[in-house]
Amino acid sequence: MNIAGQFPPYTSQTDSDSGSGTLSMLQLRAFFSREWRLIAAITALSIVLGILYVAASPSKYTARTDMIIDTKKIVWVQSEMSSESRGIDDAAVESEIETTKSEKVATAVIRRLHLNQDPEFVGSGPGLRQRMFSSFKSAIVRTGISDLPGFRWAAQPDEGPSDDELMQRAIDTLESNLRVIRLGRSYHEEISYTSLDPAKAATIANAFADAYIEDQLDAKFESTRRASEWLQQRIGELRQQASDAYKAVQDFKSANSIIIGVDGKLASETELDQLGIALAKARADTSQAQAKLDRITRVMEQRSDKANFTIPDPVVTDALSSPVITKLRQQFLEDQNKMTEWSAKYGPNHSAVLNLRTDMATLQQSIWDEVSRIAESYKSEFQIAKSQEEAIDKRMTDVFQKSAATRQSQVRLRELETAASSYRNIYETFLSRFTQSVQQQSFPSTEARVVTDASPPRKPSSPKVGLTLALAAICGLILGAVSGIAREQLNRQIHTRAQLEKLLGTTCLAVLPALSSQKTLVGMRRPTQDSSAFHQINEVSPFSATAEALRYIKVAIDLHPTEGKVIGIVSALPGEGKTTVAAAFAAFVAKTGVRTLLVDADLRNPSMTRSLGYEAAPGLLDMVADGLKFDSLVVADPKFKFDFLPASTQVPFSNSSDVLNSAAVKDMLKKARHDYDYVLVDLPPILPVVDVKAVAHLFDAFVMVVEWGSTSADEILKAVGSSSILSDRLLGAVLNKADEAVMRRHEGYSDRRYTYYTKPHARA
Repeated sequence: MNIAGQFPPYTSQTDSDSGSGTLSMLQLRAFFSREWRLIAAITALSIVLGILYVAASPSKYTARTDMIIDTKKIVWVQSEMSSESRGIDDAAVESEIETTKSEKVATAVIRRLHLNQDPEFVGSGPGLRQRMFSSFKSAIVRTGISDLPGFRWAAQPDEGPSDDELMQRAIDTLESNLRVIRLGRSYHEEISYTSLDPAKAATIANAFADAYIEDQLDAKFESTRRASEWLQQRIGELRQQASDAYKAVQDFKSANSIIIGVDGKLASETELDQLGIALAKARADTSQAQAKLDRITRVMEQRSDKANFTIPDPVVTDALSSPVITKLRQQFLEDQNKMTEWSAKYGPNHSAVLNLRTDMATLQQSIWDEVSRIAESYKSEFQIAKSQEEAIDKRMTDVFQKSAATRQSQVRLRELETAASSYRNIYETFLSRFTQSVQQQSFPSTEARVVTDASPPRKPSSPKVGLTLALAAICGLILGAVSGIAREQLNRQIHTRAQLEKLLGTTCLAVLPALSSQKTLVGMRRPTQDSSAFHQINEVSPFSATAEALRYIKVAIDLHPTEGKVIGIVSALPGEGKTTVAAAFAAFVAKTGVRTLLVDADLRNPSMTRSLGYEAAPGLLDMVADGLKFDSLVVADPKFKFDFLPASTQVPFSNSSDVLNSAAVKDMLKKARHDYDYVLVDLPPILPVVDVKAVAHLFDAFVMVVEWGSTSADEILKAVGSSSILSDRLLGAVLNKADEAVMRRHEGYSDRRYTYYTKPHARA
């Protein structure tokens, strides 16, 4: 368990709330305050490079021509010219743009403008490869290797580039300076070309538009020509096939005696249709004659069934439509009326009445005779109609039987006629298309046309000075920021209290500034760098930030949960200032009047003993080796008011871990824990020697001193992880030799935090 958990870890302004917008600004400000020199240097270098690029780059001019892909296509309809609207999708427009940039169009432009002879496009002088080969050949000749027997030169022509190479160079140059784009979602495409000569740029841009249009015309002409040739060949084949099919139809008709009428029907079918109509009419006539005969027969039966002076029913007589019967009947009715009148006037037996009766009998006989004659004529009509119906029916049966074989052959005839008709239709269609193709061959139409011709530009398009310098500045800023971030990410040294606390999981007890080593400690026999630093820390103002940092260490020790008094001062590596911190802290707490013991336990390098001037005095090693008493070895320092147990500096000792882990040292620490309020032990560095790991169990707590901006995080973690007791009893850490100005840029706090209590009478 880390015994420093009672102190909350220090959190700087830039680490307090990483999710807020204000924090982001603070982080950026702190980052730029640390890395602005690097960012400014890289930005300035980038701007200088941009200026050099602008100065070294030749001026280039870009000419533009606009071309539209027309959606109205010119066509020929019924020998007349017309236009039809058609839609063009995005893929079609992109295809036209790629065609404009194609090598075929570029080759046409080169041949038209003779660009394969222009030095701007094909270069001048020998190429790099040829110059290298010439230099190598000269070196071979100078060394005499070419004179050796069996030596042969590799095939390397001395003549200039071939026409194909010049053409390829010109094509590569054209494609690198050509730019064809689509303007928005329209059917316009912009052809732009960049050249050193403005007039040449405009000429090439216009030449690309003209070459594209000519390429489209040539492609259409070639396509139409090929289609015409194929259609012409195909038309000859179809004509022969149609002729053969028509001949097959006629031969089949002749072989099967098939006669086709005007309406396209067979002769037998036409006769059957006519016989059917005649048969229907004959049957109707027979039915009508039968009805008349039946009626007249019933009228004749009335003559024998009724009494004298009976005549046919007026309805029957009207139906017979005989003028003779009508006249006789009229006369009969008149006589009948007279007879009735005379019988009533003269009596039924009067001679006049009898004469009338005789006349009426004669009329009646005449009427019935006429009816009999009509009945005979009806019978004759019925016989005739019946005979005609039977004759037509017989003829129809004969024709139907004769046309049965013809109907079977008609199926095959229909197939032959269908095939002949199909060949004829295909032939006519191909003939029509062939006619249109021949007309379109001589009609130069294309879907593309130039809208705006390119003119020589007045201003160069590149280099763009403002844009280049702006991009150079932006790139410099970005590269500088990335370099700063990379430098900070790769920097494994400790620069802030938050970094140290996050690394160790404990509290940063104090931050001590980097002190000058020019001063000497008064009263010491041999001033050293450590003694000078100790002297400066000891003489700081009681209201200074350094004094406040020492108080924070004291408070942390006083609040130790087990009232630990034996405190080990350690560091990962030598030279981090643990000896100075231990001596300065001992002098600081001794001034408060508490009993303080300072022990120099670094037997390999007793720098504290030398710094305080007790290198000749017996010490810890003598106590263990010679069994001297602890009390007789302790030195009461009159200047700093603490007791000091030096280490022997006379003879180097290798087994220092055995000495520190001896019973004498254990008894000494036990007695010191009872006699003193603070027992501060300056231990050896952790990583070079094993002493701290061996004696860690003898101490109540440890304070680790870390040199600011020097010791890496890996070394600190390795040192703390070397002993589980050390990591569990680690009270806190002290960040030593800190550069306050740089540290402020890392942590983002102001100078006021350091000057708040620097004077005894500072205002609240």
